[in-house]
Amino acid sequence: MQHDVKQSVWDAADACRMIQAFAEGYTLETYQIDWRTRSAIERQFITLGEALNRVDDADSSFRDYLPEMGDVIGMRNRLTHGYDRVSNETIWTAVEKHVPELQSKLTAWLEKNG
Repeated sequence: MQHDVKQSVWDAADACRMIQAFAEGYTLETYQIDWRTRSAIERQFITLGEALNRVDDADSSFRDYLPEMGDVIGMRNRLTHGYDRVSNETIWTAVEKHVPELQSKLTAWLEKNG
């Protein structure tokens, strides 16, 4: 089944927004002890990776715009299939360092192509 690229990019951007909302006010230390927030953030990373996987299936040239797409899809796969081998530190680093930039790129793409 072919997925709609714009809808999948929107889903990915929305997952980024939710990750940031769930993480607001947290530090790595507080994130590690709050299993509900960890679960919510990990769920959104899975959604984010799956949405970008759908974009990749529909239009592999999107990787030219978003070269980190493979890393995001890889994180989704690790969370889904190797959940017991993903550290809180890895997730938190992605939350702080990569998600804001990713959301910015996805939002810019939507504004240009929406």
